[in-house]
Amino acid sequence: MTMTIKVYEVDREGHTWVIRPEAEVVPLERPEYVHAYPACECAICAEGAS
Repeated sequence: MTMTIKVYEVDREGHTWVIRPEAEVVPLERPEYVHAYPACECAICAEGAS
């Protein structure tokens, strides 16, 4: 079974851009289990970490 994915970026004003066009992907049979999301690496969060 395949799925499709399309990646967008949205700014604070609601403008959207396609970052990656639609593509077919095959889902994992058993996704990796984790207890938490990884730390955010965006510029805003990185500035607050100093």
